[in-house]
Amino acid sequence: MTRKKSDQLYNGLTGLLFAAGGLTYINTQSFEAAAFIFFGGLIGLLLIFFSLGLMRERKLNASGIRQVDEMSGKEFEQFLKLRYEARDYKVRRTPYQNDFGADLVMERDGRRIVVQAKRWKKNVGIKAIQEIVAAKSHYKADDAWVVTNSQYTKAAKELALSNGVRLVDRAQLIHILLEKKAG
Repeated sequence: MTRKKSDQLYNGLTGLLFAAGGLTYINTQSFEAAAFIFFGGLIGLLLIFFSLGLMRERKLNASGIRQVDEMSGKEFEQFLKLRYEARDYKVRRTPYQNDFGADLVMERDGRRIVVQAKRWKKNVGIKAIQEIVAAKSHYKADDAWVVTNSQYTKAAKELALSNGVRLVDRAQLIHILLEKKAG
């Protein structure tokens, strides 16, 4: 669901809660009844949204490589977050814009790792390597990775090697997918 549709849904449901509470007050002249309707509805909606979020997260986590190939960039970032959390990393996503070249910041065993996620149909070039090298310094990370569902250009591999950037390509990503399903 796009951000705009999501915001419209939340605004509409909030309005509906206020309307239900207001109509309850008008019909009963009871503030308590109106508050009960409003807060009961609010709690119900929160439980529904929480359950939907869990179901969406489970579906995303169960994705195979074909589903990964169809994901948006944001979905791929969330997918990687879930996968690396399952591998005992503490993971946080950076803001979608102004991320200073990293999509994820992960920590495990006292080491900080920045990750650039590239869900692409073509080979990943040197720009991704340049971005993650800058992010490594910005986030004071020990390691820098670029993870893709694709492959890397020869120039990207060369630049990554000279800058100590770990490249996770399609074959390694498939291994991570299979590892999770087996566990």
